[in-house]
Amino acid sequence: MKKLVNYCPLILLLLLFGNQVKAQSVDVLIDVNGAKRQEIIDLPKSMTYPLDSLLSDWKAKNYIDLGKDCSTADINPFFSDSVYIDRLSRIPSIMELPYNEIVRKFIDQYNTRLRNQVSFMLSAYDLYIPLFEEALDAYNLPMELKYLPIIESSLNPSAVSRAGASGLWQFMLATGKMYGLETNSLVDERRDPIKATWAAARYLKELYAIYQDWNLVIAAYNCGPGTINKAIRRAGGETDYWKIYHYLPKETRGYVPAFIAANYVMTYYCDHNICPMETNIPADTDTIQINKDLHFEQVAGLCDISIDQLKSLNPQYKKNIIPGQSKPYTLRLPLNYVSTFIDNQEAIYNHRCDELFRNRKTVDIKESSSQLADKGTKRGKTSLSTKGSITYHKIRNGETLSTIATKYGVRVKDLQNWNSLQNTKIAAGKQLKIHK
Repeated sequence: MKKLVNYCPLILLLLLFGNQVKAQSVDVLIDVNGAKRQEIIDLPKSMTYPLDSLLSDWKAKNYIDLGKDCSTADINPFFSDSVYIDRLSRIPSIMELPYNEIVRKFIDQYNTRLRNQVSFMLSAYDLYIPLFEEALDAYNLPMELKYLPIIESSLNPSAVSRAGASGLWQFMLATGKMYGLETNSLVDERRDPIKATWAAARYLKELYAIYQDWNLVIAAYNCGPGTINKAIRRAGGETDYWKIYHYLPKETRGYVPAFIAANYVMTYYCDHNICPMETNIPADTDTIQINKDLHFEQVAGLCDISIDQLKSLNPQYKKNIIPGQSKPYTLRLPLNYVSTFIDNQEAIYNHRCDELFRNRKTVDIKESSSQLADKGTKRGKTSLSTKGSITYHKIRNGETLSTIATKYGVRVKDLQNWNSLQNTKIAAGKQLKIHK
């Protein structure tokens, strides 16, 4: 019996990993003025992530208990269109959450092939909901937007799209920099859940100031304001998302329906026999200002904290290095480790420093002995066999070989060779031969 119990989590993992999403698009039958037309819509990238990629995050592995899943059923109950319409209308929302054939298709995606992903996201959402709601409230934005990272990244803080968007909110490099998210070889603040969330709230606020329509705002968040403006022009100036729908890229056509479906499934998951995986809320954390270069290995070595946990708490550091010498950065630690770091910080900074930071500040360029010998031979030959014009200089009181060499633009060694001098001592009144 003990062996069976030990294998249960493994069996569950295999079942979850086997349920990976392979489809990149969906077929939708649309009724246009009574005429039926089939349309292919690209799925948002987040809906194509396999579950194992979501479970690989340290937070998921340590705070989401796969062994205590509440037995999400395999069968999704059938509901009529009128039920979906009624349920969407009862969600307390400022944003318009309309229903149509496309929205239903995306609701079905979440409630059928993506059932295990939804179960995971319901649990992972507990880790991020306070952060999302705080930023949205501060900018007086609709709380429904807290489900936007579900569409963007499936709540995977390590998500990187093929186009280069990164983090929970999937900022592109240029857009991230516009909103204060630093990116360089060592740091990518788009991966920082806190900074990226506040940047996303600012961006959404500014997009609403432009469009005054939330569906256009989240569409612009997906494909950029330029693409939305182009679609509006092609649609004759229409500013209704559903009227410019056919002028949008395929993925953006599915983006707003997927957002509406995410709001639905995160509200009515119980009605579809889906339940969250067990979530253990992590301990409180705090930040420490870092003013020197610091490697995670140094912290792990002396504070007895795992590298994976450090990476999960500080995902913005791409190479496990905090470049504090260039400017102050923050290190996030569990609250019970903060005093340990402060009490031992000098020892931590010095721990394996030479081994972990190998970039040299200066480098001397030295010539090999063979090169020096060759140059000496060439110089000797040149000095003894020079056939240019000869000038004679009468040495005056106070002059040295160095001042004379500087005056004629030659080297002291040349003056010695030309005049058979064994050292640099010279006497006033004598003449020096100089080849020019």
